[in-house]
Amino acid sequence: MTKLSVSTAAGVFDAIAAGPSGGRPVLLLHGFPQTGLAWHQQIAALAARGYRVVAPDQRGYSPGVRPDRPEDYRIGTLVDDVVAITEELGWASFDLVGHDWGGAVAWWTADAHPGRVRTLSVVSTPHPGALADALRTDQDQRARSHYMIDWRETPSTEDHMLADDARQLRTIYAGKVPQDSVDAYVRHLSQPGALTAALNWYRAGRPDETIGLIDVPTMYVWSTKDTAFGPAASRATGQWVSGPYRFETLHDVSHWIPEEAPGTLNGLLLEHLRAHGE
Repeated sequence: MTKLSVSTAAGVFDAIAAGPSGGRPVLLLHGFPQTGLAWHQQIAALAARGYRVVAPDQRGYSPGVRPDRPEDYRIGTLVDDVVAITEELGWASFDLVGHDWGGAVAWWTADAHPGRVRTLSVVSTPHPGALADALRTDQDQRARSHYMIDWRETPSTEDHMLADDARQLRTIYAGKVPQDSVDAYVRHLSQPGALTAALNWYRAGRPDETIGLIDVPTMYVWSTKDTAFGPAASRATGQWVSGPYRFETLHDVSHWIPEEAPGTLNGLLLEHLRAHGE
């Protein structure tokens, strides 16, 4: 794996890359509170099969793209970042994989740019339309999502998360993420302004547009021990995909699938990519 700097009009994104330069391109989008490092086992597995894999530190996580205002983290801007990164990489089309917030960005990117996304793989995060429906109708999902309101409306969230050697931030990983990765994430998010930038994803406000059906080949992977996303939105996600769709449930696995169950996820990703090859 090599470190990569991707220069765009918005600034410079840090990234991890691996695999042959001419390999089929795959972009991996991380979530909160992580970095592209979250995908290190997927990067290795895909690169070993000849894919060209890039996992950027997204807006706010890359120091070179860390604006102060919450409105600079709206979903349309995050999608624009994906387009800008892939254009700079010279990718006319690419396979897109996302987890947590990266999964949300992946859904919206596939909706806005179906001609560029060859396949979509989303881990943990249901389709935004299915999640919105569940938030209106399912008490379980409303309870699971209440933390988002707290993080959005409490200005002192950063102080609480970073106090006492980031004790509260460390609890988010629930003991399911390797300790060396947790330490790396905490160091990264302890940089001046970094955690505020990451929380600005929650504070940016609702999307300006509605999202529609996804017509690219899609795989959605959900786990039964996910505390953020419950079964209602996850099971309804297929109703929001008009293209080929595969839904996989991992039992007794938490929200942190890429690092808790890397072997299983790697196998699913490789199967999905092979099934929808060039």
